[in-house]
Amino acid sequence: MDPPALGAVGVLFCAGTGARTMANKWGARTGLVHDGTRRSQYGEMAEALYLTQGFAYDSAEQAEARFVNANEDEYIYARYGNPTVRIFEDRIAALEGAEDAFATASGMAAVNASLMSMLKAGDHVVSSRALFGSCLYIVEELLPRFGVEVTLVDGADTSQWKEAVRPDTEAVFLESLSNPTLELVDLEAVSGIARAVGARVIVDNVFMTPIYSNALRLGADIVVYSATKHIDGQGRCLGGVVMGSREYIRGTLEPYLKHTGGAVSPFNAWILLKGLETLDLRVRAMSASALKIARELQGHARVAKVIYPHLTSHPQHRLARSVMEQGGTVFSLEIRGGQAAAFQVLNALDIFTISNNLGDAKSIVTHPATTTHQRLGEERRALLGITPGLVRVSVGIEDADDLLRDFLQALNVG
Repeated sequence: MDPPALGAVGVLFCAGTGARTMANKWGARTGLVHDGTRRSQYGEMAEALYLTQGFAYDSAEQAEARFVNANEDEYIYARYGNPTVRIFEDRIAALEGAEDAFATASGMAAVNASLMSMLKAGDHVVSSRALFGSCLYIVEELLPRFGVEVTLVDGADTSQWKEAVRPDTEAVFLESLSNPTLELVDLEAVSGIARAVGARVIVDNVFMTPIYSNALRLGADIVVYSATKHIDGQGRCLGGVVMGSREYIRGTLEPYLKHTGGAVSPFNAWILLKGLETLDLRVRAMSASALKIARELQGHARVAKVIYPHLTSHPQHRLARSVMEQGGTVFSLEIRGGQAAAFQVLNALDIFTISNNLGDAKSIVTHPATTTHQRLGEERRALLGITPGLVRVSVGIEDADDLLRDFLQALNVG
């Protein structure tokens, strides 16, 4: 017997969707293993990896029909969609509670597409100024280059959002938890301000992670992740994803990405699927360790302050407790003595690796002022609280006591 045609492969779970969706029946951890599953006629356990750029048609008429109106699980070209990629999109959308998702080549491709796909010359955007360096580049340099007016605000100050958002504001953009100073935005309040004028709310939710995300419930319209971080979480590949309403994803975002080429590689999507299976386990373990280490480092003679959302010393501790089940996998600390002292501590660490990534199974330390945020200049970094002594710590899945001992011995060097 001949194998079924490609358009029939995978339609084995829910008629009309081509995907197995469990989010409304089972818990998130179960959904991270099973949601969006598509199996071929061979009944494979691991998700099938479709490494193909194009797809064949049974007839010229079928090709014509598919280009006019492709149904679910009918594919044209890998830049437009792919069965492996679609499993990832369905699974992460189910976890987030979004109607749909589109996976991208990187987190920055996701940020860029979420904004550029909806904006045009003459539009107005309000953004928090506490952003990752590349995000700031997009809102400060790229968008104005194409005629989009951008107003930057202190994201933690709700009154500044009220003053900046105008009747003609098209979108607001923010990091729900900022990099690297872990400043929160009152997303529910900002979403209400934006909604009053019809502006869309775009949230870069990387530090909050999909496990602790309440972005859509709190009023966000569009949620963006660098899947390179916690979703892969093992230093293997780049990836990103944009989630929101089906109307926005398929009507606004998909055409932009189809024609500008920001789609994720099917191989990377397959790796990200494997990362999703353990995402909940890893993030919860990493967050518990982060809290333990952050608590223990408070009060150390060489540490001026520790920044972590679930420490009572955090200025937005009450807000953090209300929107985050745990405090996340990252904390930052100010080393007394500036850059030289911070470098001495980083160079003395044995388990922690110096890198500019985060959300990895391996623990990572970063000096933002000289790496991820160096292009901002000294004055801008000072405004954002990125001082020469600031160190960002991404806690991995190693033994928490080992990580604490490593940091203490590094702080005691010299």
